[in-house]
Amino acid sequence: MAEAAEPGGGRSLGLSGAVNARDLGGYRVADGRSVRAGRALRGDSLHRATDGDLELLAALGVRTVVDLRGLNEVQENGEDRLPAGAGLVRRPVYSPDHDIYIELRDALAGADPAVQHALLGNGAGERIMVEMYRWFVTDATIRAQFAETVRQFADPAASPVYFHCTAGKDRTGWTAAVLLTALGADRDTVYADYLLTNERAAALHARILDLLGTRGMMREPELMRPILRVERAYLDAAFEAVADGWPSFDAFLEQGLGLDEATLEAVRKNLLH
Repeated sequence: MAEAAEPGGGRSLGLSGAVNARDLGGYRVADGRSVRAGRALRGDSLHRATDGDLELLAALGVRTVVDLRGLNEVQENGEDRLPAGAGLVRRPVYSPDHDIYIELRDALAGADPAVQHALLGNGAGERIMVEMYRWFVTDATIRAQFAETVRQFADPAASPVYFHCTAGKDRTGWTAAVLLTALGADRDTVYADYLLTNERAAALHARILDLLGTRGMMREPELMRPILRVERAYLDAAFEAVADGWPSFDAFLEQGLGLDEATLEAVRKNLLH
């Protein structure tokens, strides 16, 4: 069962196969309104969703599932399992130049400590993540994928929307940050939602790190921690890239993402009350 609503939003959907799934409903925005519950749902991929998870999502009325994973991730891990009545939209945030998934997979499969340390050691893991978040903003093709995901919320007939990547933390986290900011949430609220991943996925992260060590895949499993977690510095990098390229976040929405005021107003009308 989903948890009771938490003050300020962030209610867990209670999915067994997607532990980071939650509702953006309940977050307050600048004009005293708040995000409607059950309209904008963020999470991890649904390839491990149980039958019970699908029943829960169907009960929430999910109509659209937006998959931000690269096609390589879908091929490796599996297609989303969809709740009854939901349609799938593929919107891959992917480039061969930023294919962290493949790099990590190959480094783990090789089980070579020197290769793993070269990839992730001495702060390299953090630098990979920071660079990826800047890329979310600086690459025009990738910006378009995020823009289309936000635009999805302008259509009431498409809601509720469940949007996700693999772990529901980076591509999903930036989408949620853009969406909440566009709705009028302050930066503290945006970061609180973003960092909630570390709490929700803490047990999963511990299991992953333990398995990497006990199965002999890594001599230093802690090297993976910066990749598994979210950190304030990562989201900082994306917002700093916005500030470097546009005079304001509103200008980024309009010029960087191509979201005109009519579209943004439709998103707000659909998601706020």
